[in-house]
Amino acid sequence: MPLPTLRRLALLSLLCVFALELSGCCGCWPRPFLARRMRLRDAEWRAMELCNENQMLMGQMQESQMMSSQLQQELAGAKQSLDIANQRLANLNDEREKLHNKYSSMLASQKNPLNGALSKRFEELARRFPDFEFDPVTGVSKFNEDLLFGSGSDALRQEAHALLNEFAAIVNDAEAKQFHVLVVGHTDDQPVVRPATKARHDSNWELSAHRATSVVKHLAKNGVSEYRMGIGGYSKHQPVVTNVSEPNRQKNRRVEIYVLAPEATIVGYNADRVVR
Repeated sequence: MPLPTLRRLALLSLLCVFALELSGCCGCWPRPFLARRMRLRDAEWRAMELCNENQMLMGQMQESQMMSSQLQQELAGAKQSLDIANQRLANLNDEREKLHNKYSSMLASQKNPLNGALSKRFEELARRFPDFEFDPVTGVSKFNEDLLFGSGSDALRQEAHALLNEFAAIVNDAEAKQFHVLVVGHTDDQPVVRPATKARHDSNWELSAHRATSVVKHLAKNGVSEYRMGIGGYSKHQPVVTNVSEPNRQKNRRVEIYVLAPEATIVGYNADRVVR
């Protein structure tokens, strides 16, 4: 039987009992009968209370179901957004990997333009200075920036002068004077945050380029012609290892010097068009 009908019957029974009691006929009924009527009335009251509680619970259940449905929709939307973000990240990682492979391939294909005697001089320099590396295959020289510069600075350390002076002497050798010199700065992934550093280098882009500039100026002071030199800055974007630890970040903070053959292409530079 539907709940509203039960409620009406229970209410009607109660009204009948009250009417009998008010009419003064209670004395006409035996006590056992009256006791049963009282128990029945209590049961009917309890039934009404349970009916009301049931309706309240049903309302709460419907509200919970609506909230659950809404949360499921929000969860589905969040999952879709996460899937899109993950796909974008995967695409960016693929592009970064392609660029890295292209850059590595270009470096690998770059042949060492130096003759055997000049390469041996650079190799000897690398043996004497642990923070200097020379690749005899490509002719690329790498300087640990922690040797060359203080943290966040583009001012050359005094202890770096001896190494750079000897490097300048090698590239000024009669057999090397026809080569171009490209100096490229690299940083780790730590952002520039200190006010004193940020006042001079707004980001790692400026810091990497400014450090390369400092090396070029020092080489120029030691007789390397400015017409032979160029600078570049890669900021944090060409790490040699992942920036997961301080030793790795130290490897990524570096200055690379490319000794290039006269016919090698440098973007924006053509020796034949230079007016002196």
